[in-house]
Amino acid sequence: MRPARFRIMRWLAIVALVSTGLSLRSSAAADGAASLGGSDAGVRGQAARGASARPLIDNSRVRVYRTAADRVSDLPHGPAVVVWIDGGAGNAPGTAIWVDDAADAAWWSSARGSIVIVQPRPPADASPLPAGSKPGEGEFTGMSFNQVFENDRVSVLRARMEVGAREGFHTHGSDTVVVHLSGGEIEDTAGGKTVVNRWTKGDAEFEARGSSHSARNLGAAVDAVLVVVKPR
Repeated sequence: MRPARFRIMRWLAIVALVSTGLSLRSSAAADGAASLGGSDAGVRGQAARGASARPLIDNSRVRVYRTAADRVSDLPHGPAVVVWIDGGAGNAPGTAIWVDDAADAAWWSSARGSIVIVQPRPPADASPLPAGSKPGEGEFTGMSFNQVFENDRVSVLRARMEVGAREGFHTHGSDTVVVHLSGGEIEDTAGGKTVVNRWTKGDAEFEARGSSHSARNLGAAVDAVLVVVKPR
């Protein structure tokens, strides 16, 4: 049998090794937590900034943001269509207005509610289309289109697809942003492919000038605001 002194020293050595291993694992876990925390903090930071103006669409034709009406001071300056999603300060859901500067406190300082902001980018020269239609000009059943307002930059309409509504194959004559007020389940066919898009309230979709498709409502009635950007 080994001397007690040797057994004690061996035991202390084992304890030291275990402690070192635990320390290393704790350090690695801390580093991992810091890394995850940094990443998560970055995501939270983006989400926090997004609470002011979360981009939904950003391309060469339009910029679209979802935000709260009283939190738009960080938006890019420029004219825009403002669409109320939830309503607030006397504006019913679906209310749409034109503002000369989306970031100007003159309009948003007293506004309330969830909104979507559509900013048309400076237009490029638009070549003529061999074919193209405006909303409501194509073949459809169970759909309605009502003008909200129009100016030299945009035409804004309220649109509704009833249960089972269908929109025949058509080509968009202008870039169009669809702002969903209700969400819904819409089957879309383009380029020989059919997909089912499931939208929620406050979503936005971009339908490019010259794009062609047909659509069918698979669920409950769908309400939306259409922002049609005029080619110039």
